[in-house]
Amino acid sequence: MYRFLLTPRWWGINLFVVLAIPFCVFMGTWQLGRFEDRVQTHDAAEKQPAPGTRPAKPIEELLPVDTVTSGRPAIATGRYADQFLVPGRKLDDRSGFYVLNMLRTDSGKALPVVRGWLPGKPGHNAVPAAPTGTVTVTGDLQASENTGTTGVDTEGGLPDGQLGMISAASLVNLVPYDVYDAWVTLQDTGGATGGSAGDKAAGALRPVPAAAVQGTGLDLKAFQNLGYTGEWFVFAGFVLFMWFRLVRREAEAARDLQLGLVEEEETGAEAEAGTGAEAGAAPGSGAVAGTGSGAGADKDAVGTGTV
Repeated sequence: MYRFLLTPRWWGINLFVVLAIPFCVFMGTWQLGRFEDRVQTHDAAEKQPAPGTRPAKPIEELLPVDTVTSGRPAIATGRYADQFLVPGRKLDDRSGFYVLNMLRTDSGKALPVVRGWLPGKPGHNAVPAAPTGTVTVTGDLQASENTGTTGVDTEGGLPDGQLGMISAASLVNLVPYDVYDAWVTLQDTGGATGGSAGDKAAGALRPVPAAAVQGTGLDLKAFQNLGYTGEWFVFAGFVLFMWFRLVRREAEAARDLQLGLVEEEETGAEAEAGTGAEAGAAPGSGAVAGTGSGAGADKDAVGTGTV
């Protein structure tokens, strides 16, 4: 009854099932692992002390930025150089922009420093000038932004002096010196020491809080991984269900053929077709027979009369 499983058509179906189910299970397990990693990272981050409460260290000792060093206070010394405005950034549900200055350190590299946030759009508000001379800043360390970071402008076409994404990859094309693959945000807008006495207008800048490292919290992406896990396992079950359904239907058809149920149906149909043909031909036959009999009777009658 199940010999049809050895036919070429079913060899293809079986091969697809054998490959599809393990693949779906593998992908579902991988997505589940991603979700569990996020949960473990989130738990580990909550058990650690707040990054801002840890002692500040030189920027070189905290690089590269990872889940441990992100948010920790970093110290850097140098001179402020180029300034950029980063539009489209929100603070307390208000639209505004970051004021970012490049701090050229003694190592030859420059560290992007977000001195603060201002409401409105760039060009509409006066921007406090950066301190001059040699300064030492302490800011919360942040990883370079990417296209998935909230507030990043990936469309381009910004005016000169504006920056859509805070990253070494975008800044290296705008300045003639090397850039650290990280940036810091000052929590004290007057926290620079050394140089000039500072600008009183600097108080207008609001500090930008450090953001949590992407992929370390139970955010929407974490639960997307969990949803994808369910989808892959459901698809594996669907493939197996459809295979059993096709086998059952094929087996029932083979059983009916073996029992002769299919031949009986075909014989009955042929018999009905033959009966209908005979029924349709009966009136014509009667007419022909009647006509022949009448003609013969007439001839007999004529012959009898003649005699």
